Amino acid sequence: MTNKVSAAAISEKDSAAGKGYSRMAFISFLLIVLAAVFWFLRTHDSAANRIPKNEVSVMPVPVVTTLTSQRDVPVKFKTKGTVSPIQIVEVRPQVAAAIKTVHIKEGQFVAKGERLFTLDTRAEEANLAKSAAQLAKTRVELHNAMRQLHRQQELFHKNFISQAALDVAENQVELLQNQLKFDEAAVQADRVTRGYGEIVAPIAGRTGAIQVYPGSLVRPEASLLVSITQIDPIYVSFVLPERELATLKQALAKGEVTVSAQLNLSDKQEREGRIVFIDSAVDTASGTIQIKAEFANADGKFWPGMFANVTLIASILPKALTVPTQALQTGPNGQLVFVVGEDNKAMPQRVDVKLIQEGIAVVKGIEAGQCVVIEGAQHLRAGTTVNPSRTCGQVSDSDQGGLRSDSGNNNTPSPSLLPSL
Repeated sequence: MTNKVSAAAISEKDSAAGKGYSRMAFISFLLIVLAAVFWFLRTHDSAANRIPKNEVSVMPVPVVTTLTSQRDVPVKFKTKGTVSPIQIVEVRPQVAAAIKTVHIKEGQFVAKGERLFTLDTRAEEANLAKSAAQLAKTRVELHNAMRQLHRQQELFHKNFISQAALDVAENQVELLQNQLKFDEAAVQADRVTRGYGEIVAPIAGRTGAIQVYPGSLVRPEASLLVSITQIDPIYVSFVLPERELATLKQALAKGEVTVSAQLNLSDKQEREGRIVFIDSAVDTASGTIQIKAEFANADGKFWPGMFANVTLIASILPKALTVPTQALQTGPNGQLVFVVGEDNKAMPQRVDVKLIQEGIAVVKGIEAGQCVVIEGAQHLRAGTTVNPSRTCGQVSDSDQGGLRSDSGNNNTPSPSLLPSL
């Protein structure tokens, strides 16, 4: 019995000793890991401390810079327009007759007053001859009646005839005088009717499809002979937002407003015109107003129905300060640019953006001739030392990009017609 108790006690002591040994091993392993981590961090910090702090702080950041410039900036509004003719005239006959001769061809350009068609007017000529004969007869009758009245007046003064006889002679003369006026008007009317036999162009323009041929019977208002479209000069119609109406009217009050149009053709030719029409009401559905500009079109490149890129210049910002749009950065307090001083340190400068168009921005808040960063500004902070790729202000046009006007770039958003700064 005593032996069994002693064996159990020895077993419990061995178990407790094993647990204590495992605990000590775990604590030793943990201390070794902590020591290794501490040594690694200390070594890293020592390596970092070996680098001089002034070398980190003065490490220059490569950037591209340019000078701010001051110039007159035209405020442009770009939109799409449609070419439309100034007028289209439908040529119709004024009398019922047969076509005798067609003097033009389809698609021909005709001048105003040029002969288009000749009608068979033999009936009108006969009516004119009849009216002329009736006029001659009335004149003879009036001449005889006036001589008769003169004799009656002499007899009345000698008391050979009564007052009633004299009144009859006077009435006859008055009647024939009125008849003479009627016959003269009839002759004039027949001459006009006969003149309708020669149909001439009422305007200068291009003829459309010819609807009749020699021998065709035509009637007034029922027969369309041909249509003539005026294309020189020609209109380009477009719309403007209603908010631009006041600025446009102010510009028109000072003089003609410059407007240019460019067709979607390979030559990219741009043509200047003038505003000739502003609609009398704003479209309530779209909030826009219809505008028409007139363009010279002697070469016929502008064709009715074509689309055109319209650029309207209603105002000019005088002596505006401009920077490339790449120079603009967005900060917590608004738009800013990084200005590079003589010590090549970049400092943020808040600016007020007045206009953005065609890659340039009109700003306030900086001075002309200051050196600003246009590339690499995302890596800058206040006081960062920079390393410009070249001397400020000697950047080529290709580097500045937005400083060059590219009127053919239709992807540039159209600015508002802002008032002068």
